Amino acid sequence: MPSIIESVPNISEGRRAEIVAAAAAAVRRVPGVRLLDVQSDPDHNRSVLSLAGDAGTLKQAILSLFEHAVQAIDLRSHQGEHPRLGAVDVVPFIPIEGATMQDCVALAREVGEAVAERFAVPVFLYEEAATAPHRRNLEDIRRGQFEGLPEKLKDPQWAPDFGPSQPHPSAGATVVGARAPLIAFNINLGTQDVEIAKRIAKAIRHSNGGYRYVKAMGLLLQQRNVAQVSINMTDFTKTPLHRVFESVRAEAARYGVNVIGSEVVGLVPAQALIDAADYLLRLESFNPSQVLERRMREVE
Repeated sequence: MPSIIESVPNISEGRRAEIVAAAAAAVRRVPGVRLLDVQSDPDHNRSVLSLAGDAGTLKQAILSLFEHAVQAIDLRSHQGEHPRLGAVDVVPFIPIEGATMQDCVALAREVGEAVAERFAVPVFLYEEAATAPHRRNLEDIRRGQFEGLPEKLKDPQWAPDFGPSQPHPSAGATVVGARAPLIAFNINLGTQDVEIAKRIAKAIRHSNGGYRYVKAMGLLLQQRNVAQVSINMTDFTKTPLHRVFESVRAEAARYGVNVIGSEVVGLVPAQALIDAADYLLRLESFNPSQVLERRMREVE
């Protein structure tokens, strides 16, 4: 059975549609790679690409993406709500079918080394590919952002895993790793007060005593003029979407604020949405095989 690995590179560009389109085209030109989704957010000034293939084709696709992004994106003039370290900010590899986490760790290290050698971009390895415990969490590596990189790289504890000991002048650094599937889930609030979003994010994220598989931050969406709780769900089977949504709604109500909407960035496992529907609709004796499309695949 052929192996399928997913990669979800994030690039630091969400406003110039032509740059994002060219990035997608660079990936599509690699034979054997499937570009599953592209989503851009102008407030975050960030785009998320979802692609799938085997290890060899994904390596080629990511290198093609870097070749475009390093030339087209200059972080010295980049502004956005989302923290960022590099033009290609983060590149995770996720085992889907016929591939193990160790396969993805090996791929992350191979790609990281190739990126550093070809583009002179410092590379940090994270999550399952991390070379030290303090490098596992993306937010720890990204702390200080692009502007803080020159000082950060002077610290021996933050020497890059691959590449030079100084940032690329315009493309910064990048983070490459291997992880389980993640859901990027944002909840928008009916207020302009970003402090409320920050307090809610602090209440639900694991690092401050909240849910074990939740990372969150509060920010302001300038174009819509609403506050947002931006969330990464690192294991929806243990901390489901509906539990986090209900917690955010309850916390917002304490400040007299309503939830006005939510969004999934990129792709989401069907089971996560089925679990939410089961909970919110209070379905009795529900079986996932009752989902029409799923049942049709089962009887093929």
